[in-house]
Amino acid sequence: METTSRVEGKPAARRTAEGYQRAHFAWYGLDDAFTGERWLMQVGTAADGTVQHGSMGHGDEPSIKSDASGTEKERFAVVVTVAASPVRRTGDGTGVLDATTVSSAAWLAGSGLLAYTWPAQMDHTLRDDWLDQQTETAFELADDLEGPEWSSLSLPVDGVPMPFHYRESEFGWVLAGETRAGVHIGAYGRGMSAYGLGFAAVADLGAYR
Repeated sequence: METTSRVEGKPAARRTAEGYQRAHFAWYGLDDAFTGERWLMQVGTAADGTVQHGSMGHGDEPSIKSDASGTEKERFAVVVTVAASPVRRTGDGTGVLDATTVSSAAWLAGSGLLAYTWPAQMDHTLRDDWLDQQTETAFELADDLEGPEWSSLSLPVDGVPMPFHYRESEFGWVLAGETRAGVHIGAYGRGMSAYGLGFAAVADLGAYR
């Protein structure tokens, strides 16, 4: 599974549109049926600086709060776009990049959700252990998309129904699938039903603050 640099899981490290503009692929977000707030998150790059994936948020910006009732009221969905590519040499010739797959999108979405579900009242040392354990679980689940933890659903992508892998947990939901535009889509969220979502290529980055 793809293991390009992980930048999911750092809620405070927001970036500008510049990183998104350097990508050679189309970004995906929720389609026009969603009328709420949209916001940029982060991009992830390979060792040679090539943009590999990135995330775009929709709804309430999620946060980690000591008051659990506050997080339960948040309604958000984050869409992760991952460039589809085979095994290949890095641009500087110093190594090899793994192929990206739907599992790559599922892993990034699963680890992204964990960034906002740390038990805020937990001791810091225990929290690190918890996160390590949950992150390893997310990796294993993403590597077994045909396993019993996942179900199937069909959601529109650029107006065309496409199959997705979907799972729920106590923290929220995660899904992953393909597009016809040379990218994989992952998504995660809480408080918004995944079954009512649709995805579309982002025509204007300016719609995301």
